[in-house]
Amino acid sequence: MGEPRSYLFVPGDRPERFAKAAASGADEIIIDLEDAVAATAKAGARRNVAAWFAGGGRGVVRINGLDTEFADADLAMLAEAPGATVMVPKANPAGLAEVAGRLQGRPLIALVETVAGLVAAHEVAGSAGVVRLAFGNLDFGVDARIPGEGSVLDPARFAIVIASRHANLAPPIDGVTPEIGDMARLEADVARTRALGFTAKLCIHPKQVAVVNVGLSPRAEEIEWARRVLAAVSASEGVAEVDGKMVDAPVLARARSILDMA
Repeated sequence: MGEPRSYLFVPGDRPERFAKAAASGADEIIIDLEDAVAATAKAGARRNVAAWFAGGGRGVVRINGLDTEFADADLAMLAEAPGATVMVPKANPAGLAEVAGRLQGRPLIALVETVAGLVAAHEVAGSAGVVRLAFGNLDFGVDARIPGEGSVLDPARFAIVIASRHANLAPPIDGVTPEIGDMARLEADVARTRALGFTAKLCIHPKQVAVVNVGLSPRAEEIEWARRVLAAVSASEGVAEVDGKMVDAPVLARARSILDMA
């Protein structure tokens, strides 16, 4: 499998949901120790996560913010769960350096969800251990004082895409669509975010997973076009042409990218 397209959140204090989430069709699950878990349930959630990975489970763990009293215990637990990728909330260069120092060699997903994080996006993307950026659209809108989480935040999305490419990371992960039952809204969000250069999205309910997976996968007509491009280049001794258009290096690169994803 290539880079994950769908990341499904599951609360860390609901261990009975971990396996169900893993079987939902999501490419990856995120076991949440942060927003989805009350302060009084943090310790139990941590034990649940440790048991999941000790039993051979896989996934990402979103830790609590490094400015909270819970982060130290989260990191101590994850030191004993080497199979876990770590999602760092409200990512900034100093915080990422701290996590990378304590969990050396561990893949990190940096959640850009503050104005400060966006301003430092290139440093965040280039931080040790970071393998992918994710956009925390809801928290970012609050921090930026922008009343909306959809297309109004597309300039921030564009900046995250560019920072990811500049650091040679995988394309980033877009934030959530909070309307769980509105599939038309989800489809529109996925189409827009794909056009911006994202190749993955955070999901908050299993019913969102299939829409995200389909929407972020190459369509049949795209695959067919890409194959024709490569065939035309292979058969050509000079300038290749497909659908009346010259095939230059960017077109060829795009065709190969589509087939890699497919």
